[in-house]
Amino acid sequence: MKSTLVISSNFLADIAEPTSRFQRDYLAHRNGEITQAELIEQLPHVAMIGDSVCTGIYISSIWSTFWRARTCRGNSWFLDTNPAPPGIRSVSKKLEEFIPFVAIECAGIGALVDHEGQRQNFFRRILRTRNFSGQIGDLLAAKRFPDLILISIGHNNVDWAWRSPRGELQQPENRLQRQSQDFRENFARQVRRLIDCTRMQGHPVAVVVYGLVNFESYFQGREIAERLRTQDPSRYPHLETTYKYLTSFRPAYRRNLIRLARMVNEELREMVSELHREFTDSAKVQVRYSDALATADLSRAELLHPIDGWHASVEGHNVLAEAAFADLGPSLEFLGIQ
Repeated sequence: MKSTLVISSNFLADIAEPTSRFQRDYLAHRNGEITQAELIEQLPHVAMIGDSVCTGIYISSIWSTFWRARTCRGNSWFLDTNPAPPGIRSVSKKLEEFIPFVAIECAGIGALVDHEGQRQNFFRRILRTRNFSGQIGDLLAAKRFPDLILISIGHNNVDWAWRSPRGELQQPENRLQRQSQDFRENFARQVRRLIDCTRMQGHPVAVVVYGLVNFESYFQGREIAERLRTQDPSRYPHLETTYKYLTSFRPAYRRNLIRLARMVNEELREMVSELHREFTDSAKVQVRYSDALATADLSRAELLHPIDGWHASVEGHNVLAEAAFADLGPSLEFLGIQ
């Protein structure tokens, strides 16, 4: 699925104000000196690279899920165009409070941190899933390169029990180590593609790499949802459907999923530290690791979607949005967005 661009509502009225940093561009547009498209290019562009954690998706029947995956945009902790309340108090809404901008949503259901050229399975092909390399490729090919790039992807990569040999299910240590190392290598290769392009831009670029969500607290909330479903089978009607997509969500495999997620987050932290040291003298590029999502408390059942008990509910997206936005200060300061 292609990326979605959303421009801040009422941006023309906002930049027409005398105090706006874009008023000169607005006047040039009003006088016919630049087109509206050229005016929009002057606004900050913020991109979201990610998987279904960054979308408003949930799982139900096969065909409903298929349709939703192809049409669902926004309604997430990053981007929501619905009024609040009852809409989500998303990162985009928080940014709009002090600056108009263009949101670029690249994230999609089932996305993996992959090796470019790797063949996707049938399920991901029919959903037109773009993995990490594909989402990076979209940004590299864009006419207007983003100013701020948020990355939250890898949650599908910690399904350690999927296609695991019986021996490794019983003794998973080597498998966990191998998967975390492969993840780091694939992730680092794609981020370097991104950074190589940022260094050729005519404007500063900030990249924020979010750690995977707090799976330990997440499964506490999931266990509450499972108990509620046992008491009332009408609750979370597609809770067990999760296991068709993520084997490691089964209770027997959760402990090692939590371990792998922690290992992956440590790999991300170390990788970003290396990149930061490598590009520390660059005034054009800032790369940061954020543990905002990795430390967010997700232990309440109401944070899970009432249909699948897997993806985030509106309140769950609110928790993720608050955490993600709270750690954007250094990046916004680097870009001069106050």
